[in-house]
Amino acid sequence: MIHDFLASWPLFSNTYLAGWLIGVLLSLIGVFVVARDQIFLGAAITQASTLGIAAGMWMPTVVAAEMFPWLRSDGFLAFMAVVFSIMAALVTAGTSEAGGESRESITAWVFLISASLSILLVAHSPHGLQEIHRILSSSIIGASTADVWTFGALAGLTIAWIGASRRRLLLLALDPAMAEAVGMRTARWAVVLAAWLGLTVGLALRSSGMLYTFGCLVLPALCAKNLCREVRAMFFTAPLVALGAGVAGFVLAHHYDFPPAQMAVALLGLALVIAWSLRWARHRTRTS
Repeated sequence: MIHDFLASWPLFSNTYLAGWLIGVLLSLIGVFVVARDQIFLGAAITQASTLGIAAGMWMPTVVAAEMFPWLRSDGFLAFMAVVFSIMAALVTAGTSEAGGESRESITAWVFLISASLSILLVAHSPHGLQEIHRILSSSIIGASTADVWTFGALAGLTIAWIGASRRRLLLLALDPAMAEAVGMRTARWAVVLAAWLGLTVGLALRSSGMLYTFGCLVLPALCAKNLCREVRAMFFTAPLVALGAGVAGFVLAHHYDFPPAQMAVALLGLALVIAWSLRWARHRTRTS
């Protein structure tokens, strides 16, 4: 099994590396999403990114595309995915005011309107529908060298940022009121975190699809939450879980001829069941 996987490396190395780097990157960001109990936010931002791609495909049908050939480029679609995901992250990051809608209500609205419009915009375009369905089903095959470098750089920057600001980030995630009391500009930090979340999700979605992106964003962090006693330890555990499931998932998918993204997410789901079981057993041991 391992030998066959290594034999495929020259052909699919970019796919493997990009997938693993996406898993590590999103799992780190996912720690904040899970620690702040905003799991559905990840789904809404992912769906908004899909709407951005659909809007990018729709624009050449209403604008003179021959005058702006870049409208049909992959770079423009990636740009639209990032813009829409950042916009969704910023909209849902704001705190609700008295008498206004709750953050959960706005998040649900973003998810539902994005899910409907992303299909409506490309409903009369067979190629557009095929692309949206590919994104929704998650096909990571076809990642490029540029994807590897992009996600490697983003993962490195994220690790460096967490390492340099870990105390403030932990305080912001666990107790925003205390963070405000000690002088942190929590609103500005929230905007920066939302923008970074939107950027990483938007770029990842274009390469790996919705299922893999959302799965790597929340499942490794949920596993870490159930395995670790402190949020600090989650920043080490979540990337290890994501990388382990990614490596095992890609190896098994290649051996049994299954889609790699779906296999990796299935293993992450299994890992979460194991983490739940270990937490339950630990709780029973303490109470008995």
